[in-house]
Amino acid sequence: MTRLLVLAAFAAALSAQTRATMFPPVRGTHEMVGAANNFEVEAGYRMLTQGGNAVDAGVAAILTAAVTEQSRFGLGGEAPLMIKLAGKPVVVVSGAGWAPVKATIDFYRNRQPEPWENPSRMPPIPSDGIRAATIPGVFDGLILALSEYGTMSFEQVSAPAIEYAAGFPIGEEFAGFIRSTQGVLELWPASKAFFLPNGVAPARGEIFREPTLAKTLNELVQAEQKTPGKRAAKLKAVRDLFYQGSLAKRMAAFSEQNGGLISDEDLKNFHAETDQPRSTMYRGYQIMKPGFWTQGPVLLQALNLLESVNLRAMGHNSPEYLHLVVETVKLAFADRDRYYGDPKFSEIPEQTLLSKEYAADRRKLIDPLHASMESRPGTFGKSAVPPGVVAKVSSAGDQDTTCVNVVDRMGNVFSATPSGAWLPSVIAGDTGIPFGTRLPALLLTPGLPNTLQAGKRPRLTLSPTIVLKDGQPFLALSTPGGDNQDQALLQVLLNIIDFGMTPQEAVEAPRFQTEHFYTTLGSHEFIPGRLSLEGRIPRAVADRLATLGHKVNVAGDWSNSSAPTVIKISEGVLEGGADPRRGRFIFGR
Repeated sequence: MTRLLVLAAFAAALSAQTRATMFPPVRGTHEMVGAANNFEVEAGYRMLTQGGNAVDAGVAAILTAAVTEQSRFGLGGEAPLMIKLAGKPVVVVSGAGWAPVKATIDFYRNRQPEPWENPSRMPPIPSDGIRAATIPGVFDGLILALSEYGTMSFEQVSAPAIEYAAGFPIGEEFAGFIRSTQGVLELWPASKAFFLPNGVAPARGEIFREPTLAKTLNELVQAEQKTPGKRAAKLKAVRDLFYQGSLAKRMAAFSEQNGGLISDEDLKNFHAETDQPRSTMYRGYQIMKPGFWTQGPVLLQALNLLESVNLRAMGHNSPEYLHLVVETVKLAFADRDRYYGDPKFSEIPEQTLLSKEYAADRRKLIDPLHASMESRPGTFGKSAVPPGVVAKVSSAGDQDTTCVNVVDRMGNVFSATPSGAWLPSVIAGDTGIPFGTRLPALLLTPGLPNTLQAGKRPRLTLSPTIVLKDGQPFLALSTPGGDNQDQALLQVLLNIIDFGMTPQEAVEAPRFQTEHFYTTLGSHEFIPGRLSLEGRIPRAVADRLATLGHKVNVAGDWSNSSAPTVIKISEGVLEGGADPRRGRFIFGR
């Protein structure tokens, strides 16, 4: 009997350590790269094997994403980057483009419908097309990161992207997006030629070539090669060709000739910049995010609200737990919608929003027995101007974003969420560079931090994350998913810190997604109480949440729109998680 009890205990302990996951765990002791596809991971890992650091690898992976994942991201887009070099503080790079000088509230209030728009339902700023473009920001952000924190040349980090632009087997999603947006792509001759060679959408697995983009990347390499002097001067020459040289002039000329708002002066005056991360402490971990020009602080505010509660005692994804976390997220999003924006143009009450005292006051608004149906930002004595309209469904699409996370053998960490210039994109003539479509994230409603102004960065949903423990890197994580990014990352983070899951278990666990906020894109609709649950959450839990007043929609088992990659660093071991919802990839050794 004693032997049977011992065996039973051993079996139970083994079962607890071997929770089944769709993807096997990935572990190593040297370096690790997580991204959206095998091409991006290979590009980053190639830099590491050639002696580069995490920043070199991250830049290479992003450049490769701009070739192989244009369904979600292109070189005319944007990206916040987070970098933690060993022994140095975390730094944020803002590779976020801003609004062109000609982009005014009056221009968009008086605009005509685009050919694909329904005049009775069109958003304030077009969701697609050349009049939705901000200044391309990601490229300058990459060059800034490479110059200040990397070690390699542009020629080295762009080599994989150039190789893939010469031809790669296109994936299901990229090919599918081209087919589904073909009618819009055909409105723009350069886009039609780029994405529909011979007028036909590529089939999955077919070799897809991007000759005009390959030519542009090679021109940038040649600018570096022709420039004498040190590495910084060479990288500046690459950057200047893109923003001030012949490439900039070709992009600006195409924009102006085709009804766009971007001028050569806009490109000339643009510059990426570094910033300090915003952070909070949660159960002994320092959670670090980009600033209030992104939605990143939503995660920090939510953690402040939850820290005083024993979440583990509630039970993972129990009705009580989900109700509390959903209501917490609603409060954080309400402050995002009211107070977040480019701090260069508005005074953001940062210290108050991130204070533990403010969280304690806000926590009192959560009713354990009733779901809220209103947007409830803190007032600070100001009126809460609604940034959009109440609706039953959202017009905002879900094209959005990719993600890259890297840890190298020296302990350097890189985390990024590249986005924008997704399909259907306008290719800037013979440059092969797609213009972005981030301008609709700005509002035409006066008096808000995120109201449209020339030179202002739209408030981004993009939100990479670095977590420190005792001052040392513990996690790097990021995800696509639009407005869902930080509520998804919150759940993954709680899964790891509060419930002791591995990264792979944490990203695969079933998730919720509330739409109780004003959407960032589209017509900025507010959908009160709407809550989507993945079908793996028990029906009894969904029913209980419905009785609390949540407008529950039970969706597919793996339907959540986010798909993080995570790298955990602990006791000399790197452990990765790659979300199967969008087929993320991760590799390390």
